[in-house]
Amino acid sequence: MTPTPETPRLLIVDDEEIALRNLERVMKKAGYQVTTSSSGARALALIESGEFDLLLSDLRMEGVDGMQLLKACRARHPDIEVIMITGFATTESAVKAMKEGAFNYIAKPFRLDEVRRVVSEALEKIALRRENRRLKQQIMEQAESYEGQVRIITQNPEMRRLLQVAEQIAPSDCNVLIEGASGTGKELLARYVHRHSRRSGGPYVAVNCGALNADLLANELFGHEREAYTGASSARRGLIESASGGTLFLDEVTEMPAEMQVKLLRVIQEREVLRVGATRPLAVDIRVIAASNRVLSEAVAQGQLRRDLYYRLNVVGLHIPPLAQRAGDIPLLIQHFGGDAKHRLLHAHRVLVEEVVD
Repeated sequence: MTPTPETPRLLIVDDEEIALRNLERVMKKAGYQVTTSSSGARALALIESGEFDLLLSDLRMEGVDGMQLLKACRARHPDIEVIMITGFATTESAVKAMKEGAFNYIAKPFRLDEVRRVVSEALEKIALRRENRRLKQQIMEQAESYEGQVRIITQNPEMRRLLQVAEQIAPSDCNVLIEGASGTGKELLARYVHRHSRRSGGPYVAVNCGALNADLLANELFGHEREAYTGASSARRGLIESASGGTLFLDEVTEMPAEMQVKLLRVIQEREVLRVGATRPLAVDIRVIAASNRVLSEAVAQGQLRRDLYYRLNVVGLHIPPLAQRAGDIPLLIQHFGGDAKHRLLHAHRVLVEEVVD
């Protein structure tokens, strides 16, 4: 089978030559693009490139072992799925690998049909995740693009007043805090503010604070210097730097770990960011829009959001009413999406969730 750009790309790592070649032969026969390495250190450099969909690695190896490769994948390319293979099949090592984010765990001596099955399941998960992203992007493109502006469809008086306030505060650089139940369109409103601001020509960068653990969130937000940790063979700018000159949207901000809240507060106060492993900060020019499906004052009272960070973010507060209180908008939304587009939205991600307004 001739590989195509869509053919899944596998990286197989094992310091046992026979096992490595058997896995390579079987995976190539199954139609995958396969790269092999008998060295964990060399595999780290390959992972840095991010050109793989799946890592199939022996757990116990000299020098850099499978757990280090797994952690490197989680830190640098969390979309890469990892399957661990080992001859030391203990419950403890299996649990540890799964806690670190491994997709599955296979014990030696393994059956090749079992490996094929687990690899197929991991690739199905990857394909589903990519399809979900594609559908979400399609929804956002349909929802947002209208002569360069975000479209918001509503006839509800409360929503119209909310949009008027959003347009009034958009030209300023003040931080904004958006509250609303899950699915009410908080990110869409954030994009609306960005598009009506003087920063509309700059980047808009969105981060879901609840989707990443503390270490990964730090790396994503602040970036890192070369050799800041094992596998960091080159420097990488974080999302805060990437948003400089534009808007940084922090979704579910109450889910951000406490230590990260302190670092974010410094970024907002000092207008500078310190990469992981760096000694000198970099100046950044960002506007922060944060959102939560919780009542933020309650989150502050319960100690889940720092009070000083809350006041820094809540320069202007916007609250989106749920669709249940805007029944008159439902026919407009159905008419807007219409036909096939409506069915795609219903099938994809919480259709009336991304509440777009005209």
